Amino acid sequence: MIQQIAFILVSVGALGFAGWQFAKIRRNILFGQAEKLTLNPAQSWRNVLLVAFGQQKMFKNWIPAVFHFFIYAAFVITQIELIEILLDGFAGVHRFFAPLLKGFYTFIISFIEILSLLAFVATVIFLIRRNVLKIKRFEKPEMRGWPQRDANIILLLEIVLLVGIFSMNGADTLLQSIDPQHYPNTGKLAVSSWLGPALFGGMSESALQTTERFGWWLHILTVFAFLNYLPVSKHLHILLAFPNTYFAKQNSRGEMDNMPEIMHEVKSMMGLVEETNGEDSEELPEFGANDVFSLSWKNLLDAYSCTECGRCTAACPANLTGKKLSPRKIVMDIRDRAEEIGRNIDSGKETCKKDPALPLTKENYDDGKSLFDYISREELHACTTCNACVEACPVLINPMEPILKMRRYEILTESAGPAEWVPLFNSIENGGSAWAMSVDRDAWTRDA
Repeated sequence: MIQQIAFILVSVGALGFAGWQFAKIRRNILFGQAEKLTLNPAQSWRNVLLVAFGQQKMFKNWIPAVFHFFIYAAFVITQIELIEILLDGFAGVHRFFAPLLKGFYTFIISFIEILSLLAFVATVIFLIRRNVLKIKRFEKPEMRGWPQRDANIILLLEIVLLVGIFSMNGADTLLQSIDPQHYPNTGKLAVSSWLGPALFGGMSESALQTTERFGWWLHILTVFAFLNYLPVSKHLHILLAFPNTYFAKQNSRGEMDNMPEIMHEVKSMMGLVEETNGEDSEELPEFGANDVFSLSWKNLLDAYSCTECGRCTAACPANLTGKKLSPRKIVMDIRDRAEEIGRNIDSGKETCKKDPALPLTKENYDDGKSLFDYISREELHACTTCNACVEACPVLINPMEPILKMRRYEILTESAGPAEWVPLFNSIENGGSAWAMSVDRDAWTRDA
């Protein structure tokens, strides 16, 4: 009874705290502007099934993809055993499904154990890849410090989870023959049937019971710790990859969004809009984006969905030629900026208020900083808009879109930009062509 009460209190506390953290992430994503996406639901669900569930794009680099799939499959299928642990904990029973499913229960738990063993092998290999082999895309400047520690923490938590599973199942296998009334028969499990006797064969009944409960509590407490760690970890993509792939844009990757203000000006110049009798606002609009508030909510969802795998940066031709641009860093910087704003709003920081008399909200926020304090103009100018990063991302993030929005802000709102781009802009403005030519671009049509 005491264990049951303790479990309920721990579960409610852990789930409540996790929910509070996820609510803040949702708030941060909604710092972005509203964006209406035109989606084909069939294609959206296809993206979810193939890209998020099926790991389709991971297999373009198949060796790490296979090991990643072991961990991913173990994570998904193990939720079946987690459901049973939750039911056991709330109801105060043991192995709730075993008497109901009988032989099928043996198959399910055995399958979970095999996947868990494969996940253990994959976890060790990933630890070696990151800390011994030092794969180049994991050694970029943006991965130093917390990102590197974060990846290792998650991998170590995976190992702790597996220790919990096999301690629980291994001791339980032996207890079934000692006290069958309290420990239902699970059948011959694929791993625990031999690992349990090998590790715990000479232990007393009380020691086995302690080991079984240790594994049970270790597993569920690690799951709760993992759940509450996700909001501050890159592994948030475990959850957000699914909505991110569903809401991924389905238009051509090279297609840029039109800006209504620019379209209006062009149509006015061509006489395609009616006169407004001076009703237009004299205030000049801002073009592009300079902060998370002027990006879209989808750009921020992209940032929170980033796996930090670095495939975008590894594919970027600008980065490969030694330029400063790293698409992964751009996405990570956007997330970090959103987190900074969220923390300041949560703390009610007075110096961040536009109007000191009003509460601190996203509408009343100004800390004197912007994304340009995180992302240098040199990085933005290095992008060739080749879409290599967009093609490489395993969860359909578009790092190029915020780069283009920030460049639009720099050029159209600030009237800034690299000096070498000025002749191009002048040529387009004066002759409608990217090349400085002495004749009109459409002169050939008049000679025909």
